[in-house]
Amino acid sequence: MEIKRGIPVSPGVAIGSALVLDTELFRIPHRSIEDHSVEEEVARLREALAAAAAEARQHQQAISEKLGRQYGAIFGAHALMIEDATLAGEIEGLIREQGHAAEYAVSRVMRRHAKALESLNQGNFAGRASDLFDMEKRILRKLLGHRREQIQHLTQPVIVLAHDLTPSETAALDPTKVFAFATEAGGRASHTAIMAGALEIPAVVGLGRFVIDVSGGDQVIVDGNRGVLILNPDEETLERYERTRSSFRTFETQLGELRDLPAETRDGVRIPLLGNIEFPQEAVHCTERGADGVGLYRTEFLYLGKQTDPTESEHLDAYLTVLRALGTKPVVIRTLDLGADKFSISSEPVAEERNPFLGLRSVRLCLRNLTLFKTQMRAILRASAFGDVRIMFPMVSTLLELRQCKMILAEVKEDLEEEGIAFNRKLPVGTMIEVPAAAVMAEFLAREVNFFSIGTNDLIQYTLAADRTNEAVASLYSAGDPAVIRLIEQVIKAAAKYNIGVNVCGEMSGEPIYTMLLLGLGLRQLSVTPHNIPEIKKIIRSVSIPESVQIAQEVLLMETARDVNNYLREQTRRILPEVVS
Repeated sequence: MEIKRGIPVSPGVAIGSALVLDTELFRIPHRSIEDHSVEEEVARLREALAAAAAEARQHQQAISEKLGRQYGAIFGAHALMIEDATLAGEIEGLIREQGHAAEYAVSRVMRRHAKALESLNQGNFAGRASDLFDMEKRILRKLLGHRREQIQHLTQPVIVLAHDLTPSETAALDPTKVFAFATEAGGRASHTAIMAGALEIPAVVGLGRFVIDVSGGDQVIVDGNRGVLILNPDEETLERYERTRSSFRTFETQLGELRDLPAETRDGVRIPLLGNIEFPQEAVHCTERGADGVGLYRTEFLYLGKQTDPTESEHLDAYLTVLRALGTKPVVIRTLDLGADKFSISSEPVAEERNPFLGLRSVRLCLRNLTLFKTQMRAILRASAFGDVRIMFPMVSTLLELRQCKMILAEVKEDLEEEGIAFNRKLPVGTMIEVPAAAVMAEFLAREVNFFSIGTNDLIQYTLAADRTNEAVASLYSAGDPAVIRLIEQVIKAAAKYNIGVNVCGEMSGEPIYTMLLLGLGLRQLSVTPHNIPEIKKIIRSVSIPESVQIAQEVLLMETARDVNNYLREQTRRILPEVVS
């Protein structure tokens, strides 16, 4: 048994069979064979080894003729290793003594040797590990043929393990077949992490290197509450996690009873709780958990798997799906936030950027592609004729950018007027505050819009210069950093001065330990992943505003994120120990 610790990004506990991506690309059966089938399984192995060695020698000849004998020799070495009697004996031993299927036995032996090579910390030896992975794939191809399962078309439940998953790959996961995922890379507020919350499957990221330690078919546990991945758990650990999973479900059931109760503090202050969604169908998740509307509708999913930009009709259909599910409740639609760790625009390929988080992304990109921008604005305005729709611009850094967005919106309104198309002429306009420059200029921006929404994911990373997708700087990326908290306080005060609404829609708003702090700073509206609504509602209903103000005042005196987070964790434990333990 091995325990890996990373960053929890989506709660829950999952126990199941591993599917390792990026290295094996095979669905390796972890099955036991009957005693009478052992010789047949050994024969399968020997046949596969012989075929894999022959294939390696064919590659040796072809590469030698094309590039030279020294390059072909690499594949000759592969063939010799595959034919090595000691290697075959090790694999056969797992088949004969432990009853493993040939595929699983191959993967276990090859990975054990690869890990041993990597542990030598010498480049010439460590590099040989990739040769072993290559041989593993070659042998598995002979054993399994072309019987591979695409991640989108799994036939059996799995837990996906990978170095990293892109937002598109994550969005393609089927929650009925993928019980959880864990990755070596990634950060707490990466778009991949956000997608995990949207799919409501347990996930842990930023675990560091572990893929080499696991074979497809191994039993693993993903603990999305504590940020733990357990490889090959022992019986005692399995039993303990089965109990944990059961108690977590009981806890969720109890929270579900709050659905029809208002998010109201003990002293009677109503705090609208809205949902953050990625896909139109998530609107139903919001209503199921008693949300007061949608505070952040991310629309980048429209680019998922697309070779062309979405049309106005495709935009409109998606928005109307959400409106039909929400009825009269408000829906805040964020204009496209493309680039960086998210989906990319297809109609105008952008050259690779050295630092995409500081480059042509989000509203900057839209202002460069007015056709794209206006198409979405037309759809949002048309949708506003059918419900309480609001528009919000992301990643605004300057007053000029915001004014340009508003000017283009006015032009689109004129076009719709001329065409006789209905829309809400008083459509509320908001801007996200997720760049320190915008937070500093909040008083000036407040004069230009109807509401603010604080996007803490980007605000934290830009304030602390810590890439939110980089596990190497995960310790720096903290919503509890005093600098971040002071910027949030500044934005809230600016909104109050000009009497406009202000919301927090970043992942910080869905983390229970920050709920009382945000209330104490003056927030009277929160927007969170639907799955987190019951927890946040429970905390809101358990505290008073004066109590929260006292907590915020204590926090504003603190100097480090560690002090802030420890203090808030203790305060939250008093109210909801289940989510802090």
